[in-house]
Amino acid sequence: MEKLIAPSILAADFANLQRDIEMINESDADWFHIDIMDGVFVPNISFGMPVLEAINRHAGKVIDVHLMIVDPDRYIKTFSDLGADILTVHFEACTHLHRTLQAIKAEGMRAGVAINPHTNVSLLEDVINDIDLVCIMSVNPGFGGQSFIENTYKKTQQLKEIIVDNQAKTQIEIDGGVNSDNAKKLIDAGADVLVAGSFVFKSKDPKEIVKKLKEIANS
Repeated sequence: MEKLIAPSILAADFANLQRDIEMINESDADWFHIDIMDGVFVPNISFGMPVLEAINRHAGKVIDVHLMIVDPDRYIKTFSDLGADILTVHFEACTHLHRTLQAIKAEGMRAGVAINPHTNVSLLEDVINDIDLVCIMSVNPGFGGQSFIENTYKKTQQLKEIIVDNQAKTQIEIDGGVNSDNAKKLIDAGADVLVAGSFVFKSKDPKEIVKKLKEIANS
């Protein structure tokens, strides 16, 4: 199966957001990765519904929304209405995760679960067949530009084993500190989707960087 690249809009130039969205449309990227932060679940506030609505008007690819918020159940239908194709909630924010996953799917979206660096992947085993995408945080959530946590390789391998053992179709996404130096190792560990923010948008030629990551991931 082809490995995917999802540039993170959090690292885009918000003063030139349409330009950066069109750049992703024209690039080899597969998804738009969009982080919604509330300043409560994580110590940062990113952007909310109006910005996502604006992104959706111009985005020509899959919209992968990552909610870093408390009580995500309140907003499931809202994000569906705003155009999210994939809605990822944090394991740590969901008291009744199975119910939340079913609610996401009932709104016609793929259901994702993100886990923080301290969360053990084994906690997902009982619901792995209900999860379309697991987002392994390879940095502490809340801010872009952080250093990659090396334990991510081990967690990715462990999660892949759980997926295979349960004959699940769950994809593994890695979010945080992804670059051309660790991309191949992450794919070899079992990753299917690589989220890249600062490495793409802070480069001189973002489209070329996306192309390079795509080539590395599928080599």
